[in-house]
Amino acid sequence: MAAFQGIDYYDIDSLLSEDERMVRDTVRAWVDDNLLPVIEEAYIGRHFPRELIPGLAELGVFGANLPEEYGCAGLNNVAYGLIMQELERGDSGIRSFASVQGALCMYPIYAFGSEAQKQQYLPKMAAGEVIGCFGLTEPDFGSNPAGMITTARPDGDGWVLNGAKMRITNGSMAHIAIVWAKTGALDNVASIRGFIVPTDSPGFTAKDQKGKLSLLASDTSELVLQDVRVGPEALLPGSKGLKSPLMCLTQARFGIAFGVVGAAMACFDEALRYSRERVMFDAPIGAKQIQQIRLAVMVTRITQAQLLCLQLGRLKDAGKMRPQQVSLAKRANCDMATDVAREARRLLGANGILVEYAAMRHMANLESVYTYEGTHDIHGLILGQDLTGLAAY
Repeated sequence: MAAFQGIDYYDIDSLLSEDERMVRDTVRAWVDDNLLPVIEEAYIGRHFPRELIPGLAELGVFGANLPEEYGCAGLNNVAYGLIMQELERGDSGIRSFASVQGALCMYPIYAFGSEAQKQQYLPKMAAGEVIGCFGLTEPDFGSNPAGMITTARPDGDGWVLNGAKMRITNGSMAHIAIVWAKTGALDNVASIRGFIVPTDSPGFTAKDQKGKLSLLASDTSELVLQDVRVGPEALLPGSKGLKSPLMCLTQARFGIAFGVVGAAMACFDEALRYSRERVMFDAPIGAKQIQQIRLAVMVTRITQAQLLCLQLGRLKDAGKMRPQQVSLAKRANCDMATDVAREARRLLGANGILVEYAAMRHMANLESVYTYEGTHDIHGLILGQDLTGLAAY
C-alpha cells in the first residue's frame, strides 16, 4: 500500500508552520511503518501492542505539549493535536493510550503536583518507563463525576483510599494511577483531591474488563481500592475540587477532537481507493452517483472538522480557549467521524466487515470515543448552558 498522503481539500497545510507539518509527518510515517502492520492482529487478539511503547516514547508523543525541562517535547498545542490525529488514524486505542498518559496523567502532575512530584514522575513518563492511568469514572458515576463515592481518609500523615473505578484505559498495565477521591463528606464536591497511587500498593487491584465490542486493542480495566494506604507525598497539593479533574478532561478532549479526524481520514482514504478499484457492472463503483455523493459528504465533513481543530488549537496556544469550545469540537468531530466510518464501511460492501479493511474497526472504536470523556448529549448540554445561562442537568 502506498504511504498515506493525507486529506487536505482546502490546503490546510498552508496554515500550518513548518515545525507543525514536520511533527505530523514524522508521526504519520511512524504509524505507517510501525503501527499499521501490527494493529489488525492486536485488534483481533484483543491486546494492546505494548511493543510499540518505546517507539512512541522516542517520538516524544507522551505529554508532547508539556515543558522540555521535564523531559517532554515542549510542542505547541496544534502540533500536539496533529500527533493525536495521526495516532488515531492508526487506531483509537493507541491514541487513547497516549492521550491518557499525557493529558490525564502527566498533565495533572504538571498542573497540580509539587516540584518534587514533577521531577520524580514526568521524565520517566515521557520516556515510557512509567505508565499511568486516570481513575475518575465509577460504576455508577460516569457523566456525573461529582457523585463519586471513592474516599480518601486522613491516616496519620498519610491517607487511606477506598472505592472502585471503571472503564479505565491503561489500568492493567499502569505503574501509577491518578485517583480522584473525596476527602470529606460524600456530598462535599469541594473536597475532591487527586492522588498519585502506585499500582503495586497493598489493596490496589486492576482487572481487565471483559466483553468489549470496541477498543479491542486497548487496555480497559476496573480498579478496586481496599484500604490502600499512601503517604503524604501521594497527594497532588494543587488539586482542589471537581474543577481539577475536569481541567484534565479538557486537555484530553482537545486531543480527541483532533484524534477522531485521523480515524475519519483513514476511513475516507480507504473508501476512495476502493471506489476506484472495485469494479461492478463493468465500471468502478466510484463512477456511480451514490458513491460519489457519499464521498463528497465525507470529505466535506472532514474538512469542516480540520478547520475547527486548527482554530481550536490556535485559541489554546493563545491562551484564549474555553472548555465549552472544546465540548463543541469533541461533540461535532466525534459525530462526524462515526458517520464517516459508517459510510466508508457501507461503501466497502461485504468486504467492509473484514479486519483487513480498517473502516469497521474504526467504526466500532469510535462508538466508544463518541461516549467517553463526555457523551455527545452531555456536551450538548454544556453548550446549551453556555448559550442560555441555564443548567439542564
